[in-house]
Amino acid sequence: MGRTRQINAKAAASMIKDGMTVMIGGFMANGTPEAIIDALVEAGTKDLTIICNDAGLPGRGTEKLLQNKQIKKLIASHVGLTPECGRQYSEGELELELTPQGTLAEKIRSGGAGLGGFLTPTGIGTIVAEGKKVIEIDGKDYLLEKPLKADVSIIKGHIADEFGNIRYRGSTRNFNPMMATAADIVIAEVDKIVPAGSIGPEFVETPGIYVDYIVGGEA
Repeated sequence: MGRTRQINAKAAASMIKDGMTVMIGGFMANGTPEAIIDALVEAGTKDLTIICNDAGLPGRGTEKLLQNKQIKKLIASHVGLTPECGRQYSEGELELELTPQGTLAEKIRSGGAGLGGFLTPTGIGTIVAEGKKVIEIDGKDYLLEKPLKADVSIIKGHIADEFGNIRYRGSTRNFNPMMATAADIVIAEVDKIVPAGSIGPEFVETPGIYVDYIVGGEA
């Protein structure tokens, strides 16, 4: 296994092209790769499908892409703290697919694990079930939820070594580890880059085998 290539945020943003599907780590902008998002805003890449936990907060996270009209479709579990998301959806400017948070996490995990989907009772009897296959097991109905994958995942770690092994800080871990497994290209923005072997194996939360590029280290 070789060293993971280190690039800057502008180079990372240039890998995301118009119309791509992109996963963005974070939970209410906690653990979100802000430098890469800022570079993506500057690049003006458009018609993106974004998979993330939420729509960010005003001026933070995914909301910056919304403000810049770069998102065509948003797949998320919560958008209530982002007025711009509600406005764009109400005016027909944005496609919005709301997914229960646990279901969203498992859809991403399934995509990373190469599964064909999973069964869950969450959403049975609600609009969440519309258009989905219902399977009965032992007298109980379950929805078949299909996996999610992306062209690119941009995630945020705390420390990475030269081989791309990542450790997170506190609750910034959230969606980042599973998103690192579920995209063709994975770009990790980190606070600090250390020599190989500096992160104890028991503290590696995303193995470098999943990470293609590292951004940052300046902090």
